[in-house]
Amino acid sequence: MSEARPTTDLDAPAVPRRTSRTARMTFAAQELRLISALVVILGLGLFLALPFVLSVGSVVFLPLVTALILTIVLSPLADKLASWGLPNVLASLLSLLVMLSVLVLAAVLILQPAITLFDSLPAILDQLGERFKDLQRQFYWLGEANRQIAEITGETAPEVVVATPSMIEEFAYATPTVVLETLLTFLMAFFMVEARVRMRRRLLLERSDFGASLKAARVIREVQDRVAAYILTVTMINAGVGVVVALGAWALGLDAPVMWGGLAAILNFLPYIGPLTMVAVLALFGVGTADTVFLGIIPAAAYLALHTIESNAVTPAVLGKRFTMNPVLILIALSYFTWIWGVLGALLSVPILLTLTAFFDHVGRPNLVGFLFGEPLFGEPPVAEAAEGVPDGPLPAPHERERTV
Repeated sequence: MSEARPTTDLDAPAVPRRTSRTARMTFAAQELRLISALVVILGLGLFLALPFVLSVGSVVFLPLVTALILTIVLSPLADKLASWGLPNVLASLLSLLVMLSVLVLAAVLILQPAITLFDSLPAILDQLGERFKDLQRQFYWLGEANRQIAEITGETAPEVVVATPSMIEEFAYATPTVVLETLLTFLMAFFMVEARVRMRRRLLLERSDFGASLKAARVIREVQDRVAAYILTVTMINAGVGVVVALGAWALGLDAPVMWGGLAAILNFLPYIGPLTMVAVLALFGVGTADTVFLGIIPAAAYLALHTIESNAVTPAVLGKRFTMNPVLILIALSYFTWIWGVLGALLSVPILLTLTAFFDHVGRPNLVGFLFGEPLFGEPPVAEAAEGVPDGPLPAPHERERTV
């Protein structure tokens, strides 16, 4: 007879390791999706609550955001001046003074002719009133039909009188706030530009991981280069538009052609809204000064043709793919920040959108549409990290890290 072999643990049925590993991976994926859902909900809540916080605290947040954008724009100029041997404080101050000089020059070019034209404003308004009276006479039958319908139905439109403060009162109320915010903005911009070198050094040297410090430095450099290059390029394009409009106004015989050129250049910084405003102003001024309505709308039509060529051919060719943004995102940013901060928010909307775009290009863009259909929220690596790898490992010496960026 053969002896029975003792039973060992090896003879027991093996636990399927693959099933256990799959269960752990499934649990990890569900946990990651739950965290991603919480991030999306928090982001949506922040997007909806942010306008009320920024609007209520506009005295603080508006100068801060404006100073940040000015710092991004002026830092390359300050770096260039510092490379010529100027002290950092003097380079920062000169870069701010250059921007202030440009703003004052633009204001003088627009306001001085506008003050001269102010004397002819009553005559322009009278002629506009006559034009609108002619239109009312032509469409008198429409008003008569509306009156007869109201008599038949027995409905009469109530007269509403709204008591509002006068323009002088509104100006008096707004002036102290505007002066305070302007001073605060330029002071914050100066100190931020002056502290840019220390901030870069801290980001580069005070990180425990060299990869994190290098990525942070590259994000700052990319945001600064992209926003500054965009604003400089758009400024040159808008200056060209202003020169063409000034020459066209002079050729058409409009008063103060330099004013019209400067106004066109400034309004062109506002996407969509600025050109529409310029068309309306030119149409009203033309109709109020020309002999006929047809002659009055010629300046507005000429500017509309110029803007069509500039926005569809010149600007895309000059900016290229690097600065191309989704028009829907531009409109959302424009309406969002205009709702919060008015005209200044509209001016800041595109630089803020460009800053966020450059930031998400490095840290990764959220895949919101794919997340709704089961895909990861951050499915693909950032473009910059995929293009140029971020090294890991021991931290190099400080002087080697300063040469890296």
